[in-house]
Amino acid sequence: MGAFISENVIKNKRVLVTGAGGYIGSALTKALLSRIPEHILLLDSAERNLYEIDSFINEGNHDVSHASILGSVTDEALLHELFERYRPQIIFHAAACKHVPLMESNPFAAVLHNAIGTHMLVSAAMRYGVEQFVLISTDKAADPRSIMGASKRIAELAVLSWNRSGAQAKVMRLVNVIGAQGSVVPRFQQQIAAGGPVTVTHPEAQRYFVTLPDAVHLLLLVASPEIEKGLYVPKVAAPVKIMDIARHLIAGNPSIPAKNIEIVISGLRPGDKLTETLLSAQESIQESWAQKVFDDASLNDGALIQINSPSMEAEKLSGTMQTLASAVQSHRLEDLLREVRHLVPEYLSDSGLGESRIAAVAAGSQR
Repeated sequence: MGAFISENVIKNKRVLVTGAGGYIGSALTKALLSRIPEHILLLDSAERNLYEIDSFINEGNHDVSHASILGSVTDEALLHELFERYRPQIIFHAAACKHVPLMESNPFAAVLHNAIGTHMLVSAAMRYGVEQFVLISTDKAADPRSIMGASKRIAELAVLSWNRSGAQAKVMRLVNVIGAQGSVVPRFQQQIAAGGPVTVTHPEAQRYFVTLPDAVHLLLLVASPEIEKGLYVPKVAAPVKIMDIARHLIAGNPSIPAKNIEIVISGLRPGDKLTETLLSAQESIQESWAQKVFDDASLNDGALIQINSPSMEAEKLSGTMQTLASAVQSHRLEDLLREVRHLVPEYLSDSGLGESRIAAVAAGSQR
């Protein structure tokens, strides 16, 4: 079946994009501008990112009403103010803490922003009758080995718990987007420009990849009203070895001979997997979906596949989220991990989770 993107899904609608100044959020916002929304509400906690996307809209003479708000989805009072004033009908939730090793050292921030923040946003969306909610998740949420992945899995559970009839709550579990900040391609390019060495975590490490235009296209596709609520993954090509990417970029660099750039194996970082997976051991492709994957010839591997994924009742999830929020507020790591594992029993954490941050705080207090 050919893919479709209903232009009417955005036209004359009030759209909220969180993380609107980020790599995916800004590209998505730019794509939305041409689809004639009634209003775009941009929310981002990073001032520079928000300034850049706001400037793009203002200086490009885009005839679209918009408001740029500096703030976080963890600010409940702000969310109430925004929903009360702007009444968004469609939400694309791109805001997240994404860097795996950094979040291993900052587990409270990961859970606060990714899990609790998403639950707060979902709760507000339910309360104000939002028509569509699209969460941008990650393949690291499938059988997570990092706190980032576990926190994003909890975010997925928050969206999948949406129980308001008629609403379309959807999760798009993306793979690595080429060129995203902190991803391997720009990092390798920087290392090559500096003359090396290029650091690869493991010779057998491999990842799934998708281009930024394809990622945006998939997000708009999943927002089509013909796509029912639930969790989706992209149909992508086979995973690529990180070592092969490094060699390709080194060979393609015209300024420095490839023989002069060394590749160093640095070892897997905290929270890293050797390989990623799109589905957890508890998930499966929806049987009804097997024969109606939505393909699109304009995408390299573009298709949506609906996943049958475990979920929780909204009321039960809310109670656990309150306990999780208490652990974050008091910075009790043991309590935090207990509640995370309660929600995501398949999560296997690094034994050194949070130790580097705790050690740094302790060292600072002794000065």
